[in-house]
Amino acid sequence: MIADSLLPPHLETPEHRAARRWLTLSLAVLVFAGLFALAVVIGRTPPLDRFVTDPLFFKRCLVAHVNLALVTWFYSFLMALLFLVPSSRRAGPVARHGVELAAVGIALMLVGAVVPTGSPLLANYIPTIDNPWFMLGQIVFACGLFTGLATRRTWAVGDRPTGVVTDLPAGQLSFPPAARAGLRALAFALVLTAGTLVASGVTQTPGLPFDVRYDFLVWGAGHSLQLVSVIGMVTVWIVLLTPVLGAPPISGPAASALFLSLVLPWTMGPLFALAGTESLAYRHGFTHLMRWCLFPVVGVFLLLCCGAVARAWRVGRISPATLRDSRLSAFFVSAALTLLGFVLGAAIRDSSTMVPAHYHAAVGGVTVAFMVLTYVLLPAFNIAIPGGWPTRAATWQPVIYGLGMFIFAGGFALAGAHGMGRKIYGAEQSARGAAETIGLALMGAGGLVAITGGILFLVIVCRSCWSAAGAVSRGKSEQYITPVEPGAPAAARPLALAGRPWRSPR
Repeated sequence: MIADSLLPPHLETPEHRAARRWLTLSLAVLVFAGLFALAVVIGRTPPLDRFVTDPLFFKRCLVAHVNLALVTWFYSFLMALLFLVPSSRRAGPVARHGVELAAVGIALMLVGAVVPTGSPLLANYIPTIDNPWFMLGQIVFACGLFTGLATRRTWAVGDRPTGVVTDLPAGQLSFPPAARAGLRALAFALVLTAGTLVASGVTQTPGLPFDVRYDFLVWGAGHSLQLVSVIGMVTVWIVLLTPVLGAPPISGPAASALFLSLVLPWTMGPLFALAGTESLAYRHGFTHLMRWCLFPVVGVFLLLCCGAVARAWRVGRISPATLRDSRLSAFFVSAALTLLGFVLGAAIRDSSTMVPAHYHAAVGGVTVAFMVLTYVLLPAFNIAIPGGWPTRAATWQPVIYGLGMFIFAGGFALAGAHGMGRKIYGAEQSARGAAETIGLALMGAGGLVAITGGILFLVIVCRSCWSAAGAVSRGKSEQYITPVEPGAPAAARPLALAGRPWRSPR
């Protein structure tokens, strides 16, 4: 999609090149994640589920979908973001080529998903398939991710002044202090995740069945990854709202304090793992971290962001026309899905489809924020969404995707409230009454709407890349690079691009 640079060679830095490759990888992953999601939706939707007689096929599709949509897409996208953020410290060659290692890992996972060998292990958060291809792919992807993270020294990101600056290479972004605090918290949370995984592996009891050992191994790290996703989502909220409101919705010191309070309880994670993966401290500790240590701080962030929007409305910095801005609609959709995820999570009482209802709402909130930030990032690669139907579609795409995820989660919740069990597919799934049947039908309809929104996102991005590439080949690339005048209001800038502040043509 963005495999070839659309910037002149002298303007593309090694960091910018690495960011372009990470973003391309993340978008390519979404294509495969959508295909596997379509298979999973069909496997649950009456009456099509009756034609599926091999539950293992759909369980393999589910494992592949979860790994692609919740792991590789999220963290490849975040790595692209980290490489676009200015830093006084240059990334070394190992960091810049971690993306190739991650791509090899994803390719191995895809091979492992389609090879009809090995049983799918539906472990919480990071499921796997018990064959060497898929499991090696997971390890290789993680190595590529942490190689880029460690050698990038992300905790030093953002030590340059904020605002529209002129001394940074093209393609790097100038973030408000609140967003840079979020990225530092995100990097630290990833380090905590790695430490939890290592500690879990060291303290495992030998002799247990493989599926039990694997579930114990990833239980803590999987919980910690949810912290990473939440921090990434909140950081993206700040990045999306800042140009719309004309100022960051949260000050740097306030954001630093909130992110610290969000991460601090999770420093207990590696200690819980060192107590043993079969201990009550490990099982109950992470459950309580998830239950009590996310929603309070995220709720404060949400209140502060909504308060900033309300103030901007009162003073006239935003108007009814601004509501059509996809950055603002993405924030509202993401926030609403996040709140729905919290409510459904509080309603969980047993292993029913209320569990996937909860996490699909939460994951949808993260995904829609990342999708719209992709539109904002495209100018860093000399790409703008062309006028006409792509611009109009980009306005509605987050709403379409969000509506689909609302219906999807609501259908799952209805079926779960009436006892429908999770992790069953195809012919083994039996709806015992009208409520379960209606819930699963709503789930299927919502899933198809969400997939439509996802496809529309990919079409918009591909169309934009195609138009930009055509303009470059005709020697007219400057039509996609419109300088923002120094005195222009902040709301006119989709994002301040370091060195060359650009905006998409109207």
